Amino acid sequence: MTRCPYCGREFQQGMRFCGWCGKDVALAQPVQPRGEVRTSGKATASMVLGFFFWLLPAAILAIIFGHISLGEIKRSAGRLKGEGMAIAGLVLGYIGGAAVPLILIMAAIAIPNLLRSRVAANQASAVGSLRTINTAEITYAATYNKGYSPRLATLGLSLNGNPDADAAGLLDNVLASGIKSGYTFTYEPGETDASGRIASYTVRADPLTQGTTGVSHYFADESGVIRQETEGPASKGSPPIAQ
Repeated sequence: MTRCPYCGREFQQGMRFCGWCGKDVALAQPVQPRGEVRTSGKATASMVLGFFFWLLPAAILAIIFGHISLGEIKRSAGRLKGEGMAIAGLVLGYIGGAAVPLILIMAAIAIPNLLRSRVAANQASAVGSLRTINTAEITYAATYNKGYSPRLATLGLSLNGNPDADAAGLLDNVLASGIKSGYTFTYEPGETDASGRIASYTVRADPLTQGTTGVSHYFADESGVIRQETEGPASKGSPPIAQ
C-alpha cells in the first residue's frame, strides 16, 4: 500500500489511477506522512457536537466542522486523522437537521393542546370548588347562629383541629385562601338580618391569568346556582351552567 500524493488516501501499489480521487499516480512517488500524525480537532468537534444533534445550532456546527475536517484530512497527505469522527459528526448533524424541524412541528401541535387541557381542567376545578363552597356555607349557617360565613377563610381548618365559628373546618386551607388551580375566589358576605345573621353571600371565581389559567368566569350565591361568563366577570344575571 502507498498513498496518493494528491488526496493522501491509501491505494494498491502499481495502480495507474487513484481509486479515490481518480488522478494519475503511476509516475508519482509515494508520499509518506510528514511529521507526527495527529487527530483533526475539527473532526473531534464535529463528533462531539453531533452528540447534541437535537439542538439545531449544534447540529449545524457538526455539519460545518465535519465537512471542513474531511477536506483538511484529504489534503494533509496522511498528517491528519479522524475521518471516522468527522463522518460520525456529519451523520448525527444531518439527523439533527432533519429531526429538529419535525420536533418543532410536533411541539407546535402539542403545546396548544396541552394548554387547552389545562384550561379545561382548571375550569372544571373552579366549578367544583364553587359547589364545595356552597355546601360549606349551608353547613356553616346550619351549625352556627351567625348565618353565612363573614369571609372565606372562616370556612378553613383550625390550627388546633377543633372546628368553631372562626375556623369551621369545612374547606381545605388552599381553597379557603381564595386561590386554587389557576383561579382566584372572591367572597363577599351580604347584609345581616334583624338578628344580626348574615343572610346572603356572593362568590366569584376568575382566572388568575385570562386565557392561560382559564377562560370562563363563574359566580355563585346562596341560591346554590353557579353562573358563567366568558367575556368578563360573571354576576347574578349571567346564564347558569348545566348542572
